[in-house]
Amino acid sequence: MKNLWKLYGKYFSIHLRSQMEYKTSFLLTTLGQFLVSFSALLTVRFMFLRFYEVDGFTYPEVLLCFAVVLMAFALAECFARGFDTFASMLGNGTFDRILVRPRGTVFQVISMRIELSRLGRVLQAIFVLCIVLPQSGVHWTADKIFTLVLMVAVGVVVFSCLFVVYASICFFTTEGLEFMNIFTDGGREFGMYPFSIYGKEVLRFFTYCVPLALFQYYPLLYLTGRTENRFYMFVPLLGLLFMVPAALLWRVGLKHYKSTGS
Repeated sequence: MKNLWKLYGKYFSIHLRSQMEYKTSFLLTTLGQFLVSFSALLTVRFMFLRFYEVDGFTYPEVLLCFAVVLMAFALAECFARGFDTFASMLGNGTFDRILVRPRGTVFQVISMRIELSRLGRVLQAIFVLCIVLPQSGVHWTADKIFTLVLMVAVGVVVFSCLFVVYASICFFTTEGLEFMNIFTDGGREFGMYPFSIYGKEVLRFFTYCVPLALFQYYPLLYLTGRTENRFYMFVPLLGLLFMVPAALLWRVGLKHYKSTGS
């Protein structure tokens, strides 16, 4: 495991140096990523100029939700980008080279693509958190800080698993299926608000099928004092179970894989 982390560090260093070759381009792309999500933030702001609350959640509470989901998605997109662009690896024959190398396929796909410019969105999420944390009305004790960190960490895992599911489907279709964007980019957009506002059926779907609500909605109830049950503090950990079907689907797809001959 130590050697694996050391190897990943070398891959990370290579990606960093290559992207720093064109510093101006990198900085402008990162700035663009920082600014592009402000359109979604403005949408939330404009709505709350009209309505004081949504499904009982105030503006600072919704912004807290927004920042958590944005940060989780941005980190997943930064470090698991290889799965999001996996269809191109299949099409140009890159995956054939991966199969003959001694390291695991998942590790190699993750290492093939690291989009550091996506950290611009992370900076925006941090910016929003810096504004909203003092205004949220949350009494930030150690357990609630831990809950917030857990929400982001598990969110990264869940979004990364969604990218793995997308890549696994590519084994059967060669080209990526755009409907998966409903759960990746769409999940980020839906996650601007607590999932309860979309109705009970949608909340159930994002709890039991695609577990976005496990790291977004339920721990938010604990943070905002809507429940004192400490179980909600650890609910995000249930989202880690999503790694099981994602891994199984990847294995099934890997067995199904046939070279494109490129």
